[in-house]
Amino acid sequence: MTAIGTTAWVMARCDDLTRHSARPDALERVYLSPEHAAANTAVRAWMLDAGLDTETDAAGNIWGRRSAAGAPQRPGTPGEPALVLGSHLDTVPDAGRYDGMLGVVLAIAVAHRLRGQALPFALEVVGFSDEEGTRFGKALLGSCAASGQWDEAWWDQADADGVTLREAFARFGLPPDRVGDAARRPADLVGYLEAHIEQGPVLQDRQLPLAYVTTIAGARRFVLTVTGEARHAGGTPFDRRRDALVAAAHLVTRIEELARAAGCLATVGDIHVEPGAVNVIPGRAELTLDLRGRTDADRDGLWDQIAVAGREIADARGVTIEHTETHRAPSTTCAPRLSRAVAAGITKATTTSSDPAGLWSPAGHDGMAMAAVTDVGMLFLRCRDGISHHPDEHVEPEDVDLALDAYTAAVLALAEETR
Repeated sequence: MTAIGTTAWVMARCDDLTRHSARPDALERVYLSPEHAAANTAVRAWMLDAGLDTETDAAGNIWGRRSAAGAPQRPGTPGEPALVLGSHLDTVPDAGRYDGMLGVVLAIAVAHRLRGQALPFALEVVGFSDEEGTRFGKALLGSCAASGQWDEAWWDQADADGVTLREAFARFGLPPDRVGDAARRPADLVGYLEAHIEQGPVLQDRQLPLAYVTTIAGARRFVLTVTGEARHAGGTPFDRRRDALVAAAHLVTRIEELARAAGCLATVGDIHVEPGAVNVIPGRAELTLDLRGRTDADRDGLWDQIAVAGREIADARGVTIEHTETHRAPSTTCAPRLSRAVAAGITKATTTSSDPAGLWSPAGHDGMAMAAVTDVGMLFLRCRDGISHHPDEHVEPEDVDLALDAYTAAVLALAEETR
């Protein structure tokens, strides 16, 4: 068996996690599912092997912990603040095998490398249960619970089968009224460090294996509903049509134009049309919208422009356009002291004379939620062609090897600064 704490072990464990999937033909693992439970069981065993005591919290996150002296210790033990390492274990549909999972496995490998070594803080590893929001449409549920930001309004959100979040908790064996027990206290935390694939092409284009993250983009998500009139496709002339899909198409192209001009990112990821018959003019179109910006002001300014464009298109096409906001997360600035530690780790691992690169992350991460209770920092590693959220997601073992060295060195650099 491959030795724990090595690059080969990390790659093999990422492969292992693909076995816990709801689909035989693709990787899909969502919150509070049997596959979620199976992944937690696998990760728990690896944490134990790394010298950590383990616990699943009240929101389904899996935690491991060792004391400052190096002995296994119950996660969340008060009185000895902990540096938390980790990422998420859930996936999007038809996922790759490194988004989130690589960060969790790397964190366990770092803990093993530091096993028995005294540190000025306890060390915890976390596998967050729901970063993607695939099942219930609300991202960062796991880390929101851990950071004390659970919203009671979420309980009635339902999945595609009509199962509410409250019902899913109960089926998973988690008492909904105890979710607040998952919240961590700021006084018990030193910081949160996450290693993650870049999910973009910048590192590849710059021919760099690693970077530290400067900020994580602020995101907002909406459901836009365009309502027109369903009528006969043959009997209704163009000047009498109130075609919801044509109006939605105009809106989609306008959204891209506005986003490009604003220097932000906007994605319409799904469109559902009713009644959906070949010979019926669409009377209703529902589309999702994901907005991201380097700053909250940039992102919100773009939304204001999109709202104006929507009203103009609605007036011109004889339809109505309504919106519901489903997710909002503020942009997050990584803490300078943690960024310094990550940069120092990159420098040591890559033995380069040039300063490590700092990148902003257009993708969201659990650090956005954890920033409510502690400082956050991130390490990015290169992924081939920037592909993510897709089975072609790929990392080179050589880059993972450097990331493991840099991650370990970052923890030690932070320990040195903390002493």
